[in-house]
Amino acid sequence: MTEQIATNVHWHHGEISRADRYRVLGQKGATLWFTGFSGSGKSTVAVALENELLKRGRLTYRLDGDNIRLGINKNLGFTAADRTENIRRIGEIAKLFTDAGVIALSSFISPYRADRDAVRTLHADSGMDFIEIYVDCPLEEAEKRDPKGLYKKARAGQIKNFTGIDDPYEAPEAPELVLKTAEMTLQQEVDAVIALMVKRGLILDI
Repeated sequence: MTEQIATNVHWHHGEISRADRYRVLGQKGATLWFTGFSGSGKSTVAVALENELLKRGRLTYRLDGDNIRLGINKNLGFTAADRTENIRRIGEIAKLFTDAGVIALSSFISPYRADRDAVRTLHADSGMDFIEIYVDCPLEEAEKRDPKGLYKKARAGQIKNFTGIDDPYEAPEAPELVLKTAEMTLQQEVDAVIALMVKRGLILDI
């Protein structure tokens, strides 16, 4: 838990409730958290899912690793402490989107189980939906894909603290959904996520 540094600050409640926002949008906000190795397919499935949800008239916003690190988290590196702070900040952002009634699609390696659990708890404590989706791809397959050439650089010692090479990845123990991207088609992955959202009552008219 990150220590509260600023003093004499208090949460200010407005007059519009979360239920009011959900009613206007005709949907419930939620955070779908895609986790897995670099190159596992997290961003690919999130982009495809975003398009499918748009077709269904659902408002989403995609939070992606590099995009966040080019902006709000540009001052963070890849040490364990920085990775934890990276995920903490993203968790807070995703929570705000969820509170606003938006479906947040968060695609981050997020290698440490404790960090992901902290984001889950953050949502649970506020009564918000959090769905952890493990994009399960063998390291060998992810490294074979290597869309950004990062594994090659990591193997050559040009990148330090790279997940799966010289930094660990702690797979989820009880995710809401597992997508085996080396075995499933992209459409099957999207269909599986949509089915889970329907089952959880996240795609509905309020």
